[in-house]
Amino acid sequence: MAAGPALSGTIVGTDHDFSASGFSLGQICVVCHTPHNSDTSVTTAPLWNHTVTQTNFTMYSSPTLDAAQDAQPTGTSKLCLSCHDGATAIDSFGGNTGTFVMSSATAAVGKNGDLTNDHPISITYDAALATTDPGLHDPTAKSVIIGENGDKTRSGTVADLMLPSNKVQCSSCHDVHNNFVAPGTDGEPFLKVSKAKSKICLTCHNK
Repeated sequence: MAAGPALSGTIVGTDHDFSASGFSLGQICVVCHTPHNSDTSVTTAPLWNHTVTQTNFTMYSSPTLDAAQDAQPTGTSKLCLSCHDGATAIDSFGGNTGTFVMSSATAAVGKNGDLTNDHPISITYDAALATTDPGLHDPTAKSVIIGENGDKTRSGTVADLMLPSNKVQCSSCHDVHNNFVAPGTDGEPFLKVSKAKSKICLTCHNK
């Protein structure tokens, strides 16, 4: 589904703007959120309105992974996968069962429940892990600027700004509401930190 041109620092006109889709009644927020009759079982996002994925995922695995990992996606990652699993319809919200399912490999990152070839999510990343793995920065000490030069620029530690409940989740790197693209870069939709010269990778990885 094509969206209009993106505006800096906003969800309007981005791939997360479904107001022109025909199934959201011209609204943007309703696909994920609702002011009334929300899903109160979801505590990781306010006033949740979208069907939550029921896919059983095969998580990333590697002999070099030192972090403790949840058996299945948790937190905001599970909510992101409630569209990006390639099984739950984008228009499944408000108690309705939809029909528009992500199919492209770039968008449906969890298609067929396969997360084995993606960056690990729902893993604990804290000072203790950085001590175990010197290839990682201590997230409680490493400073970062997210949304740099945008209208939502914030500075603080990696732990404070990128690790909800001390875990790496989809929202560690991505801000679903902020499509700021840094000037002079090759397009970075929804990234919190620029990918130029691997800056976003080097925010956590001490290489």
